[in-house]
Amino acid sequence: MKLKLQLVRDGEVLFEIPLSPTDWPREQLEDELDAFETDFQRFSKIFVVLSHETRFRMMKRLMEEEDRTINFADFMRDLNLNPKIVWENTKKLREGGFLEKVERGKYRCSEVGQRGFILLSFALRHLIEALEEMENF
Repeated sequence: MKLKLQLVRDGEVLFEIPLSPTDWPREQLEDELDAFETDFQRFSKIFVVLSHETRFRMMKRLMEEEDRTINFADFMRDLNLNPKIVWENTKKLREGGFLEKVERGKYRCSEVGQRGFILLSFALRHLIEALEEMENF
């Protein structure tokens, strides 16, 4: 069985990638690996932002808000964090493009942050589950 990943918008397939290296034409696989190497810093920045439990919890908390906005004090109270931890992690989330400061002490999840969080938490989880299920067949 050949497994492929597709990105679809309004019924149109934007791209499709095989999930096994043997399903790629050799030259195309090499081109993709070279492109990934070129963009490695950009990708690692996203993973660094969300690979920390506190930042993950902060993003999860933001995604629970209808307007994707929360203030500094709510982060402290809702996640039981001290001000220094909240400050350090909001700074990292802002540097990673996941958070925007909308006013003093108030933060909003950026569009990039929302999509990045969904991709890395939901889509990756489902993808890994599907791969593990295939392995068990």
